[in-house]
Amino acid sequence: MNAPKRLVLDANILLRGVLGVKVRSFLNSYGDDVAFFSPEVCFQDARRHLPRFANRRGFEPTDHLAFLDEIARIVEVVDRSLYEEFELPAKARISARDPDDWPIVATALMLNAPIWTEDRDFFGSGIATWTTDRIEIFLRDA
Repeated sequence: MNAPKRLVLDANILLRGVLGVKVRSFLNSYGDDVAFFSPEVCFQDARRHLPRFANRRGFEPTDHLAFLDEIARIVEVVDRSLYEEFELPAKARISARDPDDWPIVATALMLNAPIWTEDRDFFGSGIATWTTDRIEIFLRDA
């Protein structure tokens, strides 16, 4: 039996999973076949930004935080202690674009997994990246 495919999610994908339908649908549909991961800092970022996005859309922030908790049952939260040994190679790959994104790159390096993101800063990092408009190609081949 093959190990499940792995995929690392950026904070912007977590936010789309809360605020939209498409990402959440993919997570629910493919959660049994694909192992989803995201560094804890991405969940922290999503929690910090959700109230602002929810208010802009006229929604109650607490409802959206509950959606993020649901996503955390599908997407494994990766503790910094697990990926920090990859910090230097991750920073070498991403520092010219956005050094704050190193935990996502480090997690991808640790897991030997692609990144699901809408952030162009990951392009050219040497790690495969998928955007939401193409992610189902990766997911359905799980």
